[in-house]
Amino acid sequence: MNSSAQVQLDAAVLQEGDAATSGLERLFSRLFLGLVYPQIWEDPVVDMEALDISPDDNLMCIASGSCNMLSYLTAGPSSVTAVDLSPAHVALGRLKLAAARRLPDYGAFYQFFGRADLASNVALYDTYILPGLDRETRDFWEGRRLFSRRISVFQNGFYKHGLLGRFLGAVHVVARLGRVDFAPLLAARTLEEQQNFFDTKIAPLFDMWLVRKLAGFRAALFGLGIPPAQYDKLAADGDGDVLPVLRERVRKLMCDFPIRDNYFAWQAFARAYDPAPDASLPPYLQERNFEALRENAQKGRILNRSLTDQLAQEPDRSKQGYALLDAQDWMNDAQLNALWTEITRTATPGAKVIFRTGGHADILPDRLAPNILDRWSYDPETSAQGTARDRSAIYGGFHLYRFKG
Repeated sequence: MNSSAQVQLDAAVLQEGDAATSGLERLFSRLFLGLVYPQIWEDPVVDMEALDISPDDNLMCIASGSCNMLSYLTAGPSSVTAVDLSPAHVALGRLKLAAARRLPDYGAFYQFFGRADLASNVALYDTYILPGLDRETRDFWEGRRLFSRRISVFQNGFYKHGLLGRFLGAVHVVARLGRVDFAPLLAARTLEEQQNFFDTKIAPLFDMWLVRKLAGFRAALFGLGIPPAQYDKLAADGDGDVLPVLRERVRKLMCDFPIRDNYFAWQAFARAYDPAPDASLPPYLQERNFEALRENAQKGRILNRSLTDQLAQEPDRSKQGYALLDAQDWMNDAQLNALWTEITRTATPGAKVIFRTGGHADILPDRLAPNILDRWSYDPETSAQGTARDRSAIYGGFHLYRFKG
């Protein structure tokens, strides 16, 4: 599985460039074979509002940490097909689907994926989830990591694992060097308190020599799942300097939404979900949505292949929604046009495509062939609203297109 996945990842990531860039892209491709995102970093609430999911909708998405796929299922669509080039992401998504079907109740489901740090989670896995896994997924979670099975990550803090988990761990190390304690931020009760914390504690960190030096390395953001091509798009929003862009996005994450309502901020600054009874959680982890998730879990599937390849196997006019995450930022023009050729072929009139971009601007004009782009209409109002309301704050733009037919 890994050799095939590596070929697919290389095809997705490697672009034409100088030797240094090509070397970084190959390194990123190999890192992406493993777990990158224990939690997805696109706000599924924004997605679901833009997609306006109905019972007849058949959706396509990129899986990443699968919080989006499972959250879409709570809205009761006809089907959700997710794809991912990382075998670890595929195994995580299939684990979540099996857990939704087989764990005894919401309490067990929340303990496993909401807490993800209790020794009893391994017993839940052995008793309930393992018998329902396909062989490939079972082999992944039964595989060894050092002296324990891979599934043991759910008993020692799952969200501290993966490329993103380790990146956030490094962020906390830098914060400690700057004598920053995030506890006052997590306890803040007003946006003014949050803004004051950013202004007095966080903004000065961006003037540290170490932070400025690290931000200049294109590999420094690999932990956020950002390859060199996307790093360049981020830097373009800062006139070639990525640091002011990162500063503004950290500010948005800390200051634009009440901290109690933003589970992305909790994951970034506490490396866990808020334990309060009324805590902010992804839709799929909310108790009110659990029965809908359990009922609809059989409508979800996740596959280890590219979105373009999977769409090529789907019937004409069979899909009503597509969630592309930020994958297009990785693509050259040929890959972008190949993807949208399949999207256009499989879309029904009125179908919606949502995606995010590292930079603020929409990347489709001047890159997508006019005979394809002209069949789609851009929704600037919903796109602007989605950009402003995305609590993850990491992206420059959220974009919505509708198929004219």
